[in-house]
Amino acid sequence: MQENMSEEMLELIAQRFRILSDPMRLRILHHLQSGEKSVGQLVQATGASQPNVSKHLSTLKTHGLVRRRQDGNMAYFSIGSPFVFDLCSSVCSNMKVEWEQRQSLLGT
Repeated sequence: MQENMSEEMLELIAQRFRILSDPMRLRILHHLQSGEKSVGQLVQATGASQPNVSKHLSTLKTHGLVRRRQDGNMAYFSIGSPFVFDLCSSVCSNMKVEWEQRQSLLGT
């Protein structure tokens, strides 16, 4: 983390982490990693209800993590901030190592 960060900047960073702390939002981002998807495609991919997926997409869009494109009566979503995959990759790699170390200690 950079030195001398203002309180406002730290709050913005914390807000971004809060947005990414929801498993459904991470699931949606994961499915969007392969390309643009409609709400219906995301509903099918996640197994969640349409209102639930739409609610999370709205939050992700409000904070710039996804983009929305309208084509007739269909809405399509894509990644708005590709940096999120760098962050997720870093966290996932570290979690995998930690998980393997725990499994090794437990002898499983």
